[in-house]
Amino acid sequence: MLIYHASDIIVDKPDTLHSRSNLDFGKGFYATVIKEQAERYAQKFILRNRKGILNVYEYTPTVGLNIKLFEAYDSEWLDFVAACRIGEDLSQQYDVICGGIANDRVFNTLDLYFSNQMTKEETLKRLIYEKPNQQFCFTNQVAIDRCIKFIESKEIKI
Repeated sequence: MLIYHASDIIVDKPDTLHSRSNLDFGKGFYATVIKEQAERYAQKFILRNRKGILNVYEYTPTVGLNIKLFEAYDSEWLDFVAACRIGEDLSQQYDVICGGIANDRVFNTLDLYFSNQMTKEETLKRLIYEKPNQQFCFTNQVAIDRCIKFIESKEIKI
């Protein structure tokens, strides 16, 4: 299956060293199966007067890795993302984490939850109507090396 990673550079050798902390699934190399989602993200770089690069990889799930799949925006997903967003990096429990991304609408709801302006129940009621975007977080180099093969990079134009 093809997966996509947006950046301002060609990433032919993905790693976790360049990852930021406090992301949805913690520190790791992020990609998506949704090409349009990655292209939209690449446009954010262009708006900052940088190149927008769509990196394309072949993803092959590998036996022997600990893979966590979140199938919905549910209580388990919310607890995991909330913990990772405040710096409790739960990602190291897994080699690959797959599930919904906190897009702008989801992120606005999460902001209200994180600031205690919305209960967990209210947050989950709002999130139930969101169709999860799909993201992969590869948390270590072993998972990257075993599962991802670089195919190509394309410059995105607005």
